[in-house]
Amino acid sequence: MLSVSNLTVEFGGKPLFEDISFLITPVDRIGLVGKNGAGKSTLLKILYGLHKPDGGTVSIQKDATTGYLPQDIIVKGGKTVMEETALAFKEIKDLQKTIDTLQHEMETRQDFESDAFAEIMQNFLHAQERFHLLGGDNKESDIEQVLLGLGFKRSDFNRLTDEFSGGWRMRIELAKLLLQQPNILLLDEPTNHLDIESIQWLEEFLQTYYGGVVLISHDRAFLDNITTRTIEISMRKIHDYKANYSKYVLLRQERKEKQIAEQKNQDKYIEQSQMLINKFRAKNSKASFAQSLIKKLDKLERVEVDEDDSSAMRLRFPPAPEPGRVVIEADELTKAYGAKTIFKNISFRIERGDRVAFAGKNGEGKTTLSQIIAGRESYSGHLKLGHNVSMGYYAQNQSDLLDMEKTVFQTIDDAAAGEVRKQVRSLLGSFLFSGDDVDKKVKVLSGGEKGRLAMCLLLLTPHNLLVLDEPTNHLDLRSKDILKSALLNYNGTLVVVSHDRDFLQGLTNKVFEFGGGTIKQHFGDVYEFLRSRKIETLKELEKPRSVEKKEPEKKIKPTDNQDSDVRKVAEKDAKNIRGKIEKSEKSIARLEQEIAAIDLALANPETYLQLINNKDFFIKYEKLKSDLESEMSSWESLTMALSNAEDVVSKPKQ
Repeated sequence: MLSVSNLTVEFGGKPLFEDISFLITPVDRIGLVGKNGAGKSTLLKILYGLHKPDGGTVSIQKDATTGYLPQDIIVKGGKTVMEETALAFKEIKDLQKTIDTLQHEMETRQDFESDAFAEIMQNFLHAQERFHLLGGDNKESDIEQVLLGLGFKRSDFNRLTDEFSGGWRMRIELAKLLLQQPNILLLDEPTNHLDIESIQWLEEFLQTYYGGVVLISHDRAFLDNITTRTIEISMRKIHDYKANYSKYVLLRQERKEKQIAEQKNQDKYIEQSQMLINKFRAKNSKASFAQSLIKKLDKLERVEVDEDDSSAMRLRFPPAPEPGRVVIEADELTKAYGAKTIFKNISFRIERGDRVAFAGKNGEGKTTLSQIIAGRESYSGHLKLGHNVSMGYYAQNQSDLLDMEKTVFQTIDDAAAGEVRKQVRSLLGSFLFSGDDVDKKVKVLSGGEKGRLAMCLLLLTPHNLLVLDEPTNHLDLRSKDILKSALLNYNGTLVVVSHDRDFLQGLTNKVFEFGGGTIKQHFGDVYEFLRSRKIETLKELEKPRSVEKKEPEKKIKPTDNQDSDVRKVAEKDAKNIRGKIEKSEKSIARLEQEIAAIDLALANPETYLQLINNKDFFIKYEKLKSDLESEMSSWESLTMALSNAEDVVSKPKQ
């Protein structure tokens, strides 16, 4: 349906990709992956026809259509949600006008036997047939179905689009695109502004979509649930795998391990052949044999190992002065927008070293509370930051708040102060901005590059409190993992809003669950919270709770943190975590012993050659080291969680 042949694209004189070719069919569900700046968004724009390549061609089947959802969307105001969404049916509206005009003409003419009347009748029937084919009779119900699926309420349909945030306007554009039903959907980070309920609806919609789908997403679960094919852009080439993201990761590793093994065997064969050539080429009786070996080596197709793009941002949050014991304290906090109350009379305390995840359905107040803490929203009640608290805030739309006309360098240089200004280029290099990249204007950066730049701003000043609202939006999968690693090593207090279970795993030790205008506090990381709620995924939070016998809920006050129920939960958690730590320590000891034994064997000349000639040796050796690193990371998270649970148990009653 759509073919890409020998495509070459350059940016700033440097190639993004060279001579790439692939085919998109109507049944394809393709995940486009690669690091930020690799050219994923650029490739989608070329497939849609917004950009022209520097070489090669993009061909689409006659009468086939493409639909494109960019990361950044500008929606004009002045129309209601229903009116704006109905623009998706422009062809249907034009057909309806044509049908009405032709029908009126037939009713007023009297020359029923003429050729002119026959032509009008034929055009009328053709327009009607096209109208029904495009679903003109079901237009209103189709609009309602899609808008409701994307999280709008019926009461929103007649509201002006001007009243909605950028994220909700993006949903309107997505609704229009889905209603147009193009033969190929090109989606660039479609889940960035969706809550989990809407993501689940979109997954189901795309799974049964009649056409092809090509999408960019940092959400592993979303990719796995939709895609059956993964195209990776790396080092100016593409690698095409007939698998979803998780399987692609395994297949890519297997492919590289196989290439390494084949290359080593080939190198060994070449070395042995060269030894024979050198040995026999001077002997008349063996000269022809040596020449035949030389010809074989000349014709030998050398095994190449795929290059890895090892570039990755280096992220470490600088240490900050220690704050007082209480970092955030709220009492009888209430927030309402007009007649709509978001939450009412909530009280809580966040102490030094706490790592809190905000969980719950969109619209329940997670972002609103993070904005209140950051001083960007008004409220009633009491909220105060503790002694010596220095807060860094990352908003959900942080990259949109950057000055689009500034260069990358100017953005950081203008915000830096003191000694940090001398290190601006070094700091930008840590976030993969080097060379000519620092002179690019912000407006030409990809969504992921803007996200990295916004994150870079956080490092200019040491903060002992970080409030992060959906910090992984627009970040590629590798950058997301690096951010998580940096936050695990961060020594301050953390508040994070995220729907990403993998990102939250091991990162937090408390969960504030938002729902029904209240906040309920849970101890432990996100998995402990999920087990306590007896649910498998955070998606369950988006579903209506089953009807239960409700007991009066206590407000979360600082003094309630020490009650006996909390102690019992903390004691149970601590016991459970100790068991996991013991198991982890045994695994670490076993892995260290195995690695030490191999290191000893490698140091012995007698066993060294025997080991390296075994094609499976290096694969096993690297796996052991990888397993040890993973186990050490798990042990670190568990000990942190144990420390927090023991703190709860040991605190005196108030």
